[in-house]
Amino acid sequence: MKDKGDLHQARRKFLKQSSALTALALASPVLIKAAENNLDEKAAEYFEKQSVQIEVNGIQHDLSVEPRVTLLDLLREQLNLTGSKKGCDYGQCGACTVHVNGRRVLSCISLAIMQKGKKITTIEGLANGDTLHPMQQAFIKHDGFQCGYCTPGQIMSAVACVREGHVNSEDEIREYMSGNICRCGAYPNIVDAIKEVNEKGGKI
Repeated sequence: MKDKGDLHQARRKFLKQSSALTALALASPVLIKAAENNLDEKAAEYFEKQSVQIEVNGIQHDLSVEPRVTLLDLLREQLNLTGSKKGCDYGQCGACTVHVNGRRVLSCISLAIMQKGKKITTIEGLANGDTLHPMQQAFIKHDGFQCGYCTPGQIMSAVACVREGHVNSEDEIREYMSGNICRCGAYPNIVDAIKEVNEKGGKI
């Protein structure tokens, strides 16, 4: 017959084993669920990503993106073109404006997969090497910016504004540039820059 010390040790061992088994039983559904979720994410990533062929600033890119990725995130995160800014992320401030096939587009609300086969131009693609685009030069000349955060989008919209022919008056310029918000309030200088580029004429 076992003495009290042996019985005590056996009891403690039994309680430890029981506690461990109980904890494992409770935790295993959680662990299994976590493993399933991880597998689901990997499977979704594999199956959901789609190939996208787009031309950005004259360079052809073959990319793989998820359907939910915006054009802005593609440009900034995959192509490291950070000139296009993320402002409101709701298509209201215009800081993310780029050109798609020559037309201005709010890249924060445009899906990357919808741009297959299209030509994208960002602020980085306006200049010709070290020679600034006429609109960039005009913005510098007329102090069309202060903090500069909205400037890339302002310039992209300004170029489109001239190309679209919406420069017949200051009021018309303001109307067609109204989708671009400048917190610093450099609007008069922006209008002056656009007017100068338009008056000089030439292909922009």
